[in-house]
Amino acid sequence: MELENWLQIIKNELKPSDYTIVKQALTLAELSSENNSVTKQSYLTQSIMTAEILRQLNLDSTTIAAAILHKSLPYTRLALENINEHLGNQVTKLINGVQQMASISELYKGTQGRSNYHHNIDNIRKMFLAMVDDIRVVLIKLAEQLCTLRISATFPEQTKKLLAAETMAIYAPLTNRLGIAQLKWELEDLAFKYLEPEKYQEIAQALEKNFPESTKYILDATNELQKILLDNKINTTKVTGRAKHIYSIYRKMQRKKIGFEGVYDISALRIFVPTVADCYAALSLIHNTWQNFPDEFDDYIAAPKPNGYRSIHTKVLGPKYRMVEIQIRTNNMHREAELGVAAHWVYKEGKQEANYQTKLSWLRQVMDWQQEIIQAEKNSVNLQQIFNDYIYVFTPGGDIIELPKGTTPLDFAYHIHSELGHRCSGAKINNNLVPLTSKLKTGDRIEILATRSGGPSRDWLITNLGFLSTSFARSKVLHWFKKQSLEHHIIQGQELLNKEAKRLNLPKIDLKKATSKLNFKTIPDLLAALGNGDLKFSNILNTQGFELQKPIVNVTSEVTASKFHKDHYTSDINIQGIGNLLIHTANCCKPIPGEEIIGYITIGRGIAIHRANCMDVLHNIKLHAERAIIASWSKKTARKYPADIIINAFNHHEVLRDITNILVEEQIPIISLEPIPNKEENTIKIKITMEISGLKPLSEILNKISKLPHIIEIYRGD
Repeated sequence: MELENWLQIIKNELKPSDYTIVKQALTLAELSSENNSVTKQSYLTQSIMTAEILRQLNLDSTTIAAAILHKSLPYTRLALENINEHLGNQVTKLINGVQQMASISELYKGTQGRSNYHHNIDNIRKMFLAMVDDIRVVLIKLAEQLCTLRISATFPEQTKKLLAAETMAIYAPLTNRLGIAQLKWELEDLAFKYLEPEKYQEIAQALEKNFPESTKYILDATNELQKILLDNKINTTKVTGRAKHIYSIYRKMQRKKIGFEGVYDISALRIFVPTVADCYAALSLIHNTWQNFPDEFDDYIAAPKPNGYRSIHTKVLGPKYRMVEIQIRTNNMHREAELGVAAHWVYKEGKQEANYQTKLSWLRQVMDWQQEIIQAEKNSVNLQQIFNDYIYVFTPGGDIIELPKGTTPLDFAYHIHSELGHRCSGAKINNNLVPLTSKLKTGDRIEILATRSGGPSRDWLITNLGFLSTSFARSKVLHWFKKQSLEHHIIQGQELLNKEAKRLNLPKIDLKKATSKLNFKTIPDLLAALGNGDLKFSNILNTQGFELQKPIVNVTSEVTASKFHKDHYTSDINIQGIGNLLIHTANCCKPIPGEEIIGYITIGRGIAIHRANCMDVLHNIKLHAERAIIASWSKKTARKYPADIIINAFNHHEVLRDITNILVEEQIPIISLEPIPNKEENTIKIKITMEISGLKPLSEILNKISKLPHIIEIYRGD
């Protein structure tokens, strides 16, 4: 089409103010190009072709102006600032959006031949939408893709195939989901032509061979159908006929495993009527006139497709007993079927409709690339929320990674590989050095700088510093620090085992037996747990089958009740065989209700109640077994008892406040609190003695404190 003729069409269709925008965009593109540059002029020609496709989709002047300028921008002296000055920020924003989309083609090339091809295609589609703030950006990109396919006949063979594969993987499915039939069929046919040239030619030649006869049949069938409808007073706007598109014929051949000669419904008729009621009246008449095929009937008016497509499809044995497909729809339905989502976007005087955001939300909801209609109904996912929660970024190799919003380069490094995260020393975003606390955005290309050795910093775990935002990365850092101390804990566990076995004069301990009974994978795992305090020596002792002398229950001669203050007496503990006797809980292990306990008769201090696994009492019983007393807690206890807890945390100014706040809220009395800071590691060890009513409330307190920020570990003291 000649440029002047095209401008005249634009002038006739648009208001003067809108025509001025398009004319000014064209003038800018022409003036900024070098007149003798054939290459640059060719890009201007392509821009006009793209703009014409958008004009046929009824897009506004702003979109058409952006289409004219964006393609020729890299080949002119224009800058976005110049465009913004002359045409305003709306045109500039659209051009900027389309330029971002340009990375899609490069990204797609990187997916070819990879084992994770389908995963990458899925992420490309998600990223495509996540990057889009204005649907017109997508429509410009689709028009540009169609324009490129139209002129690609002279491209190298490999380039054409890659372009076609990209179209089939990304752009044709997108036009389908957007319901833009006007673009969909041409994108598919052109891409099919380059991907399967022999099959394309086979079908095209068969259609060409049958063209004269097929054209006459369509004309005759159209006239006959028009007469039937008019004779029965069915209101019709028009009746048209057409042959099916090449790729749709190929898909049917593949689906039904038949040759071209087996495709009987190559011809299709369309009936356009004013109202929905007329659609069903026409359908009833057609079924009464010609034999229909119930299995080939679809009512997309009663149940529209996910992309909003509405029409009635039926297949009948039409004139001359040939199978023909008939589609029945209103004029509005046809407009929506041809233009799809573009039919829903109306721009008046440069302003979008008030419900634009609602329509954008609808668009993204129907873009469920992985699910068919049934799955979409089952899962009913709000994709708008997904796009709000996730970003899509590039690796240096061109893969797209899906990450939660708010992710940092350090989170990205741990997502790629734990070791890369551990050795991360810096990062680049889009080739620029950035802090590790920077927030990533969709479309960023991330490169991690790493040392050959080393490990993470404890600062990375401090929430307020903002190094990490994902729990996955935090867990990897915590695991690294825990692993570093594993060998140290194994040595400590072995030393503790040897010391206690010697102190109690025990025979050799069978560690294989203990490992099995205590459900550890290996002996080093058991020793590490003993060394770091997760496991008590008494637990190992219980697996060995050592027998202590049976405790006696009637020894009282060494206990002098008169020497004790009455406050030492408690009725919460039952002593078998002994009545009103002074009892106190041992300070070495501080037993509390709910734990197994044992009594030990002391000289001059009554009966001391220990935890059953207390090392001190086990040692004393080894020397004086006759002083052991069977003891148990009463079903109901009236007092609170002292208990020690040890907390290791990062040394943050809010740690002590948060811990004590929990104890105050739970009405737990604090007997003592001893903080021991470690400046080298920026940590603090806190020993708290508190009064607690039993094992269950102690467990609840430990659980609540463990969930506080900056807490590394928390456990019960010995």
